[in-house]
Amino acid sequence: QVRLVESGGGSVQPGGSLRLSCAATESIFSFSVMAWYRQAPGKQRELVASIAGGGVTNYADSVKGRFTISRDMKNTAYLQMNSLKREDTAAYICCGQRGVGYWGQGTQVTVSS
Repeated sequence: QVRLVESGGGSVQPGGSLRLSCAATESIFSFSVMAWYRQAPGKQRELVASIAGGGVTNYADSVKGRFTISRDMKNTAYLQMNSLKREDTAAYICCGQRGVGYWGQGTQVTVSS
Protein backbone atom coordinates (compact mmCIF):
# COMPACT_ATOMS: atom_id res chain seq x y z
CA GLN A 1 0.00 0.00 0.00
CA VAL A 2 1.38 3.38 -0.99
CA ARG A 3 1.91 5.83 1.84
CA LEU A 4 3.11 9.41 1.86
CA VAL A 5 4.33 10.91 5.12
CA GLU A 6 4.99 14.61 5.52
CA SER A 7 7.31 16.21 8.05
CA GLY A 8 9.03 19.51 8.72
CA GLY A 9 6.11 21.71 9.61
CA GLY A 10 6.10 24.01 12.60
CA SER A 11 5.80 27.58 13.78
CA VAL A 12 7.94 30.33 12.30
CA GLN A 13 8.01 34.11 12.30
CA PRO A 14 7.21 36.09 9.17
CA GLY A 15 10.24 36.15 6.91
CA GLY A 16 11.44 32.79 8.17
CA SER A 17 12.00 29.51 6.35
CA LEU A 18 10.91 25.91 6.62
CA ARG A 19 11.66 22.80 4.62
CA LEU A 20 8.93 20.23 4.27
CA SER A 21 9.59 16.62 3.35
CA CYS A 22 7.30 14.01 1.86
CA ALA A 23 8.56 10.46 2.18
CA ALA A 24 6.93 7.81 -0.01
CA THR A 25 6.93 4.07 0.60
CA GLU A 26 8.18 3.52 -2.94
CA SER A 27 10.30 5.31 -5.50
CA ILE A 28 9.33 8.91 -6.03
CA PHE A 29 9.71 8.29 -9.76
CA SER A 30 6.83 5.82 -9.71
CA PHE A 31 4.56 8.88 -9.60
CA SER A 32 3.98 10.96 -12.73
CA VAL A 33 3.63 14.10 -10.63
CA MET A 34 4.48 14.99 -7.05
CA ALA A 35 2.69 17.99 -5.64
CA TRP A 36 2.21 20.02 -2.50
CA TYR A 37 -1.18 21.40 -1.64
CA ARG A 38 -2.26 23.50 1.31
CA GLN A 39 -5.50 24.10 3.10
CA ALA A 40 -6.20 26.88 5.56
CA PRO A 41 -9.21 26.81 7.91
CA GLY A 42 -12.36 27.76 6.06
CA LYS A 43 -10.64 27.76 2.68
CA GLN A 44 -10.46 25.36 -0.21
CA ARG A 45 -7.43 23.19 -0.77
CA GLU A 46 -5.09 24.84 -3.25
CA LEU A 47 -2.15 23.65 -5.30
CA VAL A 48 1.11 25.19 -4.11
CA ALA A 49 3.71 23.49 -6.29
CA SER A 50 4.23 20.43 -8.45
CA ILE A 51 7.05 18.61 -10.15
CA ALA A 52 6.52 16.26 -13.08
CA GLY A 53 8.52 13.23 -14.09
CA GLY A 54 10.71 15.24 -16.43
CA GLY A 55 11.51 17.73 -13.69
CA VAL A 56 9.17 20.45 -14.91
CA THR A 57 7.92 22.51 -11.98
CA ASN A 58 4.84 24.61 -11.50
CA TYR A 59 4.00 27.09 -8.74
CA ALA A 60 1.03 29.04 -7.53
CA ASP A 61 1.48 32.74 -8.21
CA SER A 62 1.34 33.46 -4.50
CA VAL A 63 4.51 31.44 -3.80
CA LYS A 64 6.60 32.03 -6.93
CA GLY A 65 10.09 33.16 -6.07
CA ARG A 66 9.71 32.06 -2.44
CA PHE A 67 9.01 28.30 -2.56
CA THR A 68 10.97 25.60 -4.33
CA ILE A 69 9.81 22.03 -4.94
CA SER A 70 12.39 19.31 -5.46
CA ARG A 71 12.92 15.58 -5.05
CA ASP A 72 15.80 13.26 -4.36
CA MET A 73 16.75 10.17 -6.34
CA LYS A 74 15.01 7.82 -3.93
CA ASN A 75 11.66 8.36 -2.30
CA THR A 76 11.38 11.92 -0.97
CA ALA A 77 9.98 15.17 -2.29
CA TYR A 78 10.66 18.51 -0.64
CA LEU A 79 9.19 21.97 -0.40
CA GLN A 80 11.63 24.69 0.58
CA MET A 81 9.69 27.69 1.83
CA ASN A 82 11.47 31.03 2.26
CA SER A 83 10.24 34.52 3.12
CA LEU A 84 7.18 33.05 4.76
CA LYS A 85 4.13 35.22 5.23
CA ARG A 86 1.22 34.99 7.63
CA GLU A 87 -1.01 34.03 4.73
CA ASP A 88 1.11 30.91 4.18
CA THR A 89 -0.33 29.47 7.38
CA ALA A 90 -2.06 26.20 6.47
CA ALA A 91 -1.87 22.45 6.58
CA TYR A 92 0.51 21.36 3.81
CA ILE A 93 -0.37 18.09 2.16
CA CYS A 94 1.73 16.00 -0.19
CA CYS A 95 0.17 14.25 -3.18
CA GLY A 96 1.62 11.65 -5.53
CA GLN A 97 -0.29 11.24 -8.78
CA ARG A 98 -0.26 7.99 -10.72
CA GLY A 99 -3.58 7.57 -12.39
CA VAL A 100 -5.11 8.23 -9.00
CA GLY A 101 -3.86 10.56 -6.31
CA TYR A 102 -2.21 9.34 -3.14
CA TRP A 103 -2.36 11.78 -0.24
CA GLY A 104 -0.45 12.22 2.95
CA GLN A 105 -1.94 13.32 6.25
CA GLY A 106 -0.45 16.80 6.12
CA THR A 107 1.87 18.88 8.25
CA GLN A 108 0.90 22.18 9.87
CA VAL A 109 2.75 25.38 9.06
CA THR A 110 2.01 28.42 11.21
CA VAL A 111 3.51 31.80 10.42
CA SER A 112 3.06 34.36 13.18
CA SER A 113 4.97 36.82 15.29
